[in-house]
Amino acid sequence: MRVARIETFMVPPRWLFVRVETDSGLAGWGEATCEGRSETVRTAVDQLSELLLGRDPLRIEDNWQLLTKGSFYRGGPILASAVSGLDQALWDIAGKHFDTPVHQLLGGHVRERIRMYGWVGGDDPGEIADAVSAQVEAGLTAVKMNASGRMGPIATTAELDAVVGRVAAAREVLGGSRDVAVDFHGRFSAANVRRVVPLLEPYRPFFLEEPVLPENPHLLRSVTSATSIPIATGERLYSRQEFLPVLQAGIAVAQPDLSHAGGISEVRRIASLAEVYDVQLAPHCPLGPLALAACLQVGFATPNFLIQEQSIGIHYNQGAEVLDYVVDKTPLKFVDGSIERLTGAGLGIEVDEQAVRSADKHGHAWRGPLWRHDDGSFAEW
Repeated sequence: MRVARIETFMVPPRWLFVRVETDSGLAGWGEATCEGRSETVRTAVDQLSELLLGRDPLRIEDNWQLLTKGSFYRGGPILASAVSGLDQALWDIAGKHFDTPVHQLLGGHVRERIRMYGWVGGDDPGEIADAVSAQVEAGLTAVKMNASGRMGPIATTAELDAVVGRVAAAREVLGGSRDVAVDFHGRFSAANVRRVVPLLEPYRPFFLEEPVLPENPHLLRSVTSATSIPIATGERLYSRQEFLPVLQAGIAVAQPDLSHAGGISEVRRIASLAEVYDVQLAPHCPLGPLALAACLQVGFATPNFLIQEQSIGIHYNQGAEVLDYVVDKTPLKFVDGSIERLTGAGLGIEVDEQAVRSADKHGHAWRGPLWRHDDGSFAEW
């Protein structure tokens, strides 16, 4: 069996799907979405295809090594996202070839279900109580929210009070038996984080996410040592090597993205490295159904797996929803705030190929917002 054809599909609202077909007719799917840069990743997939065409798709590790290291210049979000989509598709092919879920190929399942959480409040969070109530009514037992919109380098009292007020509102709705995670989204200076985290401790957030920018791992220790709240990060890290310093800085939750960090193959290794530091895995996934299915396959086979993000109904989904591109929505149905173990072969979902090909004709050109402070200077989104 050899790789015979590789295709990419730009599908709304902001996703890039990859289809790898073999000369036996077996095909696997993956997701190489890089939010706001998927056109660039599409070109990278086309170029990497030169290395994969004609090769045995079941030699997943050797193919990963070739795709990742087959050029003198390596790494970064574009190339890593391209490899991620191809890697997911190869695992999907392997599962279908052996007629078993990917998690069985990863060593078998260690759990029967995975707890899920959903987004509330949008980029500039508002109406938190109503948004949290809606997620609770949908059956989720955990939510995540942005701490704030734009934040000045040294926050005003009003800005800090607003952050605390939002989390307090979420906690009031959730009570003591459900969880709220708070995403700083790299918008806060380290000084602001150190000021606000003591104020949030009475509300016991599940974790605080990306308190500093990913290029500043040297600042993380000052945050983890300033609070008892678990610190999470990793959606903008792309390899084990990039995760090592943040693990050493004392984070509690690692959040690699399976569409950015080398796919199933590398995230499994990141999970094993995290386990050495007593760190839990909670993959980043505000993406489509293929990325979600890949995350779940890893989660079912990973001992230190905590919880899974998903983007059904997220504010970014304009023009299409997560389940629009799958034939049978049942495998991704919530049951008591969790998704039950996927039992289908490969990634465990069936792609609606006709819907994907039709959507690709229209494509998308999604871009992240560009923010500025009141004085006109650039603000982190």
